[in-house]
Parts: sequence; C-alpha cells; structure tokens
Amino acid sequence: MGTRGIQIIEMDVKKLINLLNKALADEWLAYYQYWIGAKVVVGPMKNAAVTELTEHANDELRHAGMLTDRILQLKGTPVLEPKDWYKLTNCGYLPPKDPSILKVLQQNIKGEQCAIDTYQKLLKMTKDKDHITNQMILEILKDEIEHEDDLQNLVEDIKHKPKAGKK
Repeated sequence: MGTRGIQIIEMDVKKLINLLNKALADEWLAYYQYWIGAKVVVGPMKNAAVTELTEHANDELRHAGMLTDRILQLKGTPVLEPKDWYKLTNCGYLPPKDPSILKVLQQNIKGEQCAIDTYQKLLKMTKDKDHITNQMILEILKDEIEHEDDLQNLVEDIKHKPKAGKK
C-alpha cells in the first residue's frame, strides 16, 4: 500500500497490524482444527461432516491469506513462526482428542463463536477509520457467521436423524 493509503487510516496502524496478526493466528489454528477434524471424525453423517469441515478449512485458509495481504499492505510483518500462533491467538485451539462427530462439531462451533466476537470487535474498531480493513473484516465475519450456522444445522440434523427401522 502506498504512503497515502496508510496515512488515511485514522487509527494506530501498529496496533491494527498487531490485532490483524492475532486474527491471523486464529485463522491458522482454525484451519488446522477443521482440517484435522475432517480427517479423524467418526460417527453418524460422517461424510456430511467431512465435507463441511473441509470446506470451512479452505475458508479459514483463504481468510489467513486475506489477513496476510492486508498486513503486508500496511507495511507490517505477518506472523512468521507457527509457535507464535499460540502466543497471539484470541480463540485458541481445541484438539479433537474425542473424534466423535458431535464433539468435533461442538468444538468448531465454539471456535466460530469466538471468531464472530473477535471480528465484530475489529469491525467496530475499524468503522469509519480504515475502510479497506473494515470491508475485509466484514467479508470474513460473514463467513464465520455462516460457518456457525452450518455447523449448528449439522448438529441438529444428527440429533434428529431417525434411528434405522424407526419412523
């Protein structure tokens, strides 16, 4: 980003870069949580869950790319060491030690709810101060809300699936 593009941001750019790096750490951890969950999940409607988890993993990876591009535009440095993801994360990482489908989905719902809260705060913080970042955050927030909805719907489908031989 050019000098003027940074100058028109009406907030502390270093603070913004730090917050974007925290979100970047979240996205990498979310990516892995979805990706590994899709590999190990077991239970009813496994194929539907694997499809959903894989799709969400790809979205989280895309979000990480968007955040990295914006950090670089702001003349910042994105998180370079994976070990730093744990130091910076807002939402943490929940390993799927219990790979049962409902447990994995609930862990990911919890992660999405944290992401929604994080991006909502960033959205408010950048409103009328950094239009470019604000639009990017809005796009990511929309995806995170959709993810939560997708996962909650899948949980409901699993809980209400009729048992074999019963009507």
